[in-house]
Amino acid sequence: MGTSSGVRIWPTYQTMLDKVPEVPEGWLIFVAEREELYVRVRNGFRKVLLEARIPLPHGTDNEVAALQPPLVQLHEGNPHPRWERPPSTARPWRADDILARPPRLLDPQPYPGVPHHGSYVHPRPARPTGIPAHTHHDFQPALHLVALNGPQPGGLRGIRGADLQCFQQARAAGLAGTFRAFLSSRLQDLYSIVRRADRATVPIVNLRDEELFPSWEALFSGSQGQLKPGARIFSFDGRDVMQHPAWPQKSVWHGSDPSGRRLTESYCETWRTEAVTVTGQASSLLTGRLLEQKAASCHNAFIVLCIENSFMTSSK
Repeated sequence: MGTSSGVRIWPTYQTMLDKVPEVPEGWLIFVAEREELYVRVRNGFRKVLLEARIPLPHGTDNEVAALQPPLVQLHEGNPHPRWERPPSTARPWRADDILARPPRLLDPQPYPGVPHHGSYVHPRPARPTGIPAHTHHDFQPALHLVALNGPQPGGLRGIRGADLQCFQQARAAGLAGTFRAFLSSRLQDLYSIVRRADRATVPIVNLRDEELFPSWEALFSGSQGQLKPGARIFSFDGRDVMQHPAWPQKSVWHGSDPSGRRLTESYCETWRTEAVTVTGQASSLLTGRLLEQKAASCHNAFIVLCIENSFMTSSK
């Protein structure tokens, strides 16, 4: 981890999520694996949208210097650091360049009909094209429950294959949290997926921030995961799985009992088979429940849900 007064440099995005509560408000954060810049704000952080990369001129020998953080000199009696350019043949990264030349921020493109909380957001009349991105503007604690973009049989290449699909589709939709498949498996109970500290008080919401459950624990309270009346579940590309014909069978795989514990005789052989004779535990959304106890053939193509397993952007 690289540090200087006013700047933190971390190698991965996950490291930033783990460490960002320690960063003072107003500091800059650079994530090396993504080459992305963030600024720490009250109760969270904001991504700084940078312009296109400008390659170094040919023949520059000291290319590493361009990636090094700026040097900081602290002067006695002066609480504000003074940024100094390190001697180098390559132009170094400088935080004061950002202050002098603020990056051009793109106008956010909202989902059709999605309410936005930030007063600075002015949706355009035209409908957005492509996969919409979901962005929190108020940093209210919430865990998102979202469906994969198409129905899946029981052969999901194991729990890791299902988790990978959740991760990839969440990133494509602009969701930065860690998403895991809403499934019990050989070494995993469904109830244990969400971080312990976020199970009791953080609400479960859909892609449009509409509340589905008051908390993760409420889902396992004995009602077989009874959804709120009128609740909607969206896929990562913004479709309502209850209404859209892409999901002809309105059932959800889960492989669990009502308390969220694994059912070893009914989870499609750890989600590795779609054989007709093997079963997986599922629930019909037509009953308004996520944990209905119904064994179905693993050959069926059902809805697969993904749950954001921790709320990491608030200061705790």
